[in-house]
Amino acid sequence: MRGDGGGPGAGRAPGRAARRLGAARPAGRAKTKELLRHAPRCCPLASLHQASFTISLRTVDSITVVIKQRPSVSPSCQIRVKNVRRPELKINPGENVTFTFTCSTPEKYFIMEIQKNIDCVLGPCPFGDVQLYPPGLPRLNRTFIWDVKASTKAGLELKFSTPWLRQIEPGGTCPDFVSYNINSCIDTARVNIGTFCRNGSVSRVKLLGGVVMSLHLPWDSPLTTSGFSIANRASIKRLCIIESILNGESSVTLMSPNYPLGFPEDELMTWQFVVPSNMRASVFFHNYSLSNCERKEERVEYYIPGSLSNPEVFKLSDSQPANIAGSFNLSLQGCDQDAQNPGILRLLFQVVVQHPQVDENVTHLVDLSKEYNMTVTIHFKGWPGRIPLMSEPICLICKDPRTCDRVLTLVSGTVYKISFLCKDLSHLRITAEKGISCVDLRWCQRNIYSLSVPKAVTQLPIQLHKFIWKLLAPDLINTEITSPSLKLQQCVPEQRCNTSYRYSIVSATPETELKVGTFCPGGSIEKIQMRNNITISLETFGKGFLNESNRQDLKMSFVPHIKDECTFTVRPDPKAKVYLQTPNWLYGLPPYVSISWYIIVPSKQVARLGFSKDRMGITCETGRAYVNIKEETLRAEETVRREDELLPEPRNMYHNFWVNISNCKPVDKMQLDLQFWVTFADKQIDLGVILAVVAGAGVLTAIGLTVCCVKKKKKKSQNPMVGVYNADVNTQVPEKQGLFTKGRKNNESHVYAVIDDAMVYGHLLKESNGSVTPEVDVYRPFDGPIGSLPPSPPPFSFKKDIKRSPSTEEPSPLTDTDHDAYMFAHQKSGPLEDNGDANEENNGDTSTSLLENKEQEGLVE
Repeated sequence: MRGDGGGPGAGRAPGRAARRLGAARPAGRAKTKELLRHAPRCCPLASLHQASFTISLRTVDSITVVIKQRPSVSPSCQIRVKNVRRPELKINPGENVTFTFTCSTPEKYFIMEIQKNIDCVLGPCPFGDVQLYPPGLPRLNRTFIWDVKASTKAGLELKFSTPWLRQIEPGGTCPDFVSYNINSCIDTARVNIGTFCRNGSVSRVKLLGGVVMSLHLPWDSPLTTSGFSIANRASIKRLCIIESILNGESSVTLMSPNYPLGFPEDELMTWQFVVPSNMRASVFFHNYSLSNCERKEERVEYYIPGSLSNPEVFKLSDSQPANIAGSFNLSLQGCDQDAQNPGILRLLFQVVVQHPQVDENVTHLVDLSKEYNMTVTIHFKGWPGRIPLMSEPICLICKDPRTCDRVLTLVSGTVYKISFLCKDLSHLRITAEKGISCVDLRWCQRNIYSLSVPKAVTQLPIQLHKFIWKLLAPDLINTEITSPSLKLQQCVPEQRCNTSYRYSIVSATPETELKVGTFCPGGSIEKIQMRNNITISLETFGKGFLNESNRQDLKMSFVPHIKDECTFTVRPDPKAKVYLQTPNWLYGLPPYVSISWYIIVPSKQVARLGFSKDRMGITCETGRAYVNIKEETLRAEETVRREDELLPEPRNMYHNFWVNISNCKPVDKMQLDLQFWVTFADKQIDLGVILAVVAGAGVLTAIGLTVCCVKKKKKKSQNPMVGVYNADVNTQVPEKQGLFTKGRKNNESHVYAVIDDAMVYGHLLKESNGSVTPEVDVYRPFDGPIGSLPPSPPPFSFKKDIKRSPSTEEPSPLTDTDHDAYMFAHQKSGPLEDNGDANEENNGDTSTSLLENKEQEGLVE
């Protein structure tokens, strides 16, 4: 073949082309201008010169050259042969063809295939280095194909020169766009051994029967040699053998033939790994699938020099051998597949070679024998969501010298001795999970469980990433979380956690999931009571947790059913400002969920309560949303606000108090999320209060004296005061016979002045702006046990549109509460003395009417 110029665009003789155009006669100037107008603007004038090529092929070489148009490219460029334009050109053995291209950049429009047929069955094989022949071809994207026919009784060997080859997945590209493709030909069947780039570890490929070898070169590649040789070898009695040489610390990824399609049925192939004797190799299967076998079993076999059980047989699902010293072989064996449903056998795996680790013989004892229902997983950073890159440093966890992996799971009830093949243990993390369940409250209510990380985990030289407790309880059994000494702080933007670990608490039902919040130690929350199943996740940040882990005090117990979805008991630091917010902060409180906070106020201080915004910010589609505030004291005022009203202004609270937030079903995309704060200040002694108390005492003394005087002069004809009888109060005291002649039925000790209900209690329902007229019959006093239940629900008349759950438990009435809100009475501190009254029966009521006392005193006098 002869070419009288370089490839188009190579820039040969640019001056000659310029001189031709410059020497054009005046008569041809118009034609020259027309050529310049249609020439590509980015091309110099010299590109208008078209080079011609001559390809001469000998018959004995059995080479065919085909130049054809690239797919999906417009045919705006053609091949000219003897002034005849054609879209493609085929040159057969023995032909001599001269041609040119009609465009200046033919590499954009044409590709070229050069195929050489070699028959090693009927004639001798041209063994040795394979040449790129013929030379001097046009600069087009070209593919050299060597089709070698050989008998299955004699195998062929493709030997690659350095820097050897690296296998890639089909469809992948090489950095320099130079790639090799190897196909094995047995009779009429063709199996794709793989696609390879340069710069790898694959040094040889041995095949049974013929081979079709392809080399793809881009048009601007400087490569002038094929980079491999062909040799004849004895039959290998398997599909192929791939040799991989691993020098120094390295990693190689390989795939089974026809990947990701199926490995041929009932075939056998082998990978030979050449590893220095002072290095260690580990095998990892990253992607595999199994076919449906009728006979035999798919498996992998290892031949490891020095092993006492060669070959070592593994399933593809097993953890593969690790920490292998020196060279070894790995074979993949298929099976006889089901003809109706064959399935797919495929394998992608990685071999990692490392230096022996200094501490590989150092074992760490992990004693989980006394643990129950717990798993400990040691894994690489980012597991399981992130897949580590093949180039990343390999950290292996070994439970014996040959069983190592990137991820190792340990189960409770077992003692392990583990070691690490890793230069930097900071690439590893620990994730543990423990389950605690309760079936019978009578048994598990007596137990208090410590939610602390076991020492078997903290003693490992690996950073704990997460420890998860899953607390499972049936219906009507709830969970109580306490932190007696450290207490918990809710993580909010106004009070961020700066500790080395945090707790994330989630309450879950089959229908909904309530993210209670994120908490860290060192706050004011003593106790959290929750319904449903609970998941508590401890997450660590940095290495400081190892020092702080000894001070964990989070505890858990199972308790009877609680009224609200979640109840917090808060004992704030008197000198701090505490922020508290509703659970599920990012997503809003779920519909119809009620949350309560019980805030403890020191006896010598006053708390100030305020909300971070002035409205709830929702509109209810069904039901009503409420904020209830109630101090824990007798006859305390209960503040109620609906979702359509302003939230209370900051106010002082002098006793322990409750804050309850109940949600409705908001309209779409509206969320209920509230935050409030609590601060403390010392109580101030008010001189006016002292004077008022003294004055009040004087008035009471004067009243007592007056009553005594009046009683002395009382006449029987005096008309009784108008009153209301209260049957619940026993106003009779033991009396001596003859001193109090009237019985209870005909005396006037039970008659009192009437006090109008609305005048006394109506102001509790009246809003600060005076917009609501109180109803006389709507107030219901707080009747829950003091210190154990949140405030009573909102007034019934406000909640007519809310459906109450049949399972909701009402708080039990107080047994020692005086239900008569209108009687003046005093309580005796000591037991009532027996005055010897044999006629009247004492019912145990120690409450005595003030007027009746005075009447008795008058009679005695």
